[in-house]
Amino acid sequence: MNTDQAFEFLKAAGVSEDQCMDTVRRWLRERKIKYDAKGAFKQTDYILHDTDQAISLLNDAGVAAKMGIQVVQRWLYEGKIQNVGNGNKLTEYISNVKNPKHLLNPPTEQDKLIRELKAKVKVQDDHIRELEEMHKSSVKTLIQQRNKLQKEILNLELEKNELQKETKKALKENIELRSELLYLKEKLTKQGKRDPEKVYVSSSAQSLDYRKKLGLSKNASEKDVLSRYKKLLLMTHPDHGGNEIVFHYVKSDYDEFKKGL
Repeated sequence: MNTDQAFEFLKAAGVSEDQCMDTVRRWLRERKIKYDAKGAFKQTDYILHDTDQAISLLNDAGVAAKMGIQVVQRWLYEGKIQNVGNGNKLTEYISNVKNPKHLLNPPTEQDKLIRELKAKVKVQDDHIRELEEMHKSSVKTLIQQRNKLQKEILNLELEKNELQKETKKALKENIELRSELLYLKEKLTKQGKRDPEKVYVSSSAQSLDYRKKLGLSKNASEKDVLSRYKKLLLMTHPDHGGNEIVFHYVKSDYDEFKKGL
């Protein structure tokens, strides 16, 4: 029996709170009970081993036999006392009572049956509580997983938006460069000069131009350039909801860059 259980036991026997506290402290010093910081007892646990132990404690606390026996009988039926003792403590406890016969009535078969049924109900209640705790834990886990997935979806949406912005920027630069090229081509044609597309341009200058179109740094590797083109091709492909003209422009640049590798 722990301190909380002892306090409840004495309260049930009609002992005042102050006397309960003093008795519990004394029993704790005498090691008749133990300290338990967790609080109240579990409903399925036996608190006392037998009725003799309960009577001995009540007698030590100065509880009258008339009240004490009623408490012992009730706790026995409620399953808080495991066994019925041999009766030695009971005889000593009621020795000063004038008419003790009504206190000596043993529990009937019906009382025993009720006690057993209550014990079974308590076991079932404990099992139900365990299932409820498992259910709560499962729901909590599912909620955490759902929140995690929602965050991942949000991050993917943000990445998608960033890629779309970069694609639009790259396409705009590509269109501007092509417009400038057409203008120069038309101008040189009028002047009777060679097609500017056939004028020799160093491979390093072309590489820098591709990196600029894609919004990459000058130090970006060829692998980075290819990776960026592949992403643009995937996003602009008509089968994925892209624009066919834009896809054609990106594909042309991609093919030209691969030829120069």
